Amino acid sequence: MANFDPGTAAATIGSGLLSFPVTHFRSDFSVNEEAFRQHCDFMLGQAISGIFPAGGTGEFFSLTPDEVEQIVRAAVAVTAGRVPVIAGCGYGTAIAVDLAQRAERAGADALLLLPAYLVNAKQEGLAARVEAVCKATSLGVIVYNRDNAILEADTLARLCERNSNLVGFKDGVGDIELMMRIYTRLGDRLTYIGGLPTAETFAPAYLEMGVTTYSSAIYNFMPEWALRFYKAVRDRDQARIQAGLRDFVMPYLAIRNGGTGYAVSIVKAGLNAIGRPAGPVRTPLTDLLPAEQEALERLIAANRDALV
Repeated sequence: MANFDPGTAAATIGSGLLSFPVTHFRSDFSVNEEAFRQHCDFMLGQAISGIFPAGGTGEFFSLTPDEVEQIVRAAVAVTAGRVPVIAGCGYGTAIAVDLAQRAERAGADALLLLPAYLVNAKQEGLAARVEAVCKATSLGVIVYNRDNAILEADTLARLCERNSNLVGFKDGVGDIELMMRIYTRLGDRLTYIGGLPTAETFAPAYLEMGVTTYSSAIYNFMPEWALRFYKAVRDRDQARIQAGLRDFVMPYLAIRNGGTGYAVSIVKAGLNAIGRPAGPVRTPLTDLLPAEQEALERLIAANRDALV
């Protein structure tokens, strides 16, 4: 049973920093639930406002439906009502509905609806998929606007009128005009989340557009640094923001951009760097090369205590 109703979950999510725990795998690529539970507990040791098990950073795209349910259930058990648990949900409409209902049975507080697999669709089709998930559960639903699932402002407004449990909008597009159309149209009807890869890069600009929070993958391995950067953003402390971007985020992006698919791989590499390994990424992703791992370790060591 959920610990947060949709409105409370949305308000809580919008009040602070969010993060996606990676999913831990053994060397044979099987799920290591105990290690995942330990990592969730580690993440909850800081003042975070919500966690997203089986999300993009958690390799949702590589998990079976049973594994998604397993991961969500484990996160719910460890979190024990301290913050909302927002479960990953996606693929085609039937699978998304099934995953939504599994997440509700597992005790999740909300859903992050990721794009469908491979296909492109008209606004009517995208809306029907969102509405099917909203109608299938009492949980709050956050839509992830990115790739082949980009909702226009009019579509989103109609969905909000018909579905009271559609409570959040996560932007993974970076289309400022679209973001402003949506915010101008819907205002505080939704909680807005920054969702571009390495969200710290865009957080200062997005705050000015009403996006009060974002999901930090960096939080997985540098939680204190991530929270300090988030505070600098909310305080509009330009000196600290620029220091964080210059000294850590931009060099981090240079490593991340060295290989296709590294947005997830580099997070697991970061956990290796701090002595909390999460196992390999599942194919088709690949792990960082040794030289890239070493460069990341040097970067983390130089910045873990920065922004104090």
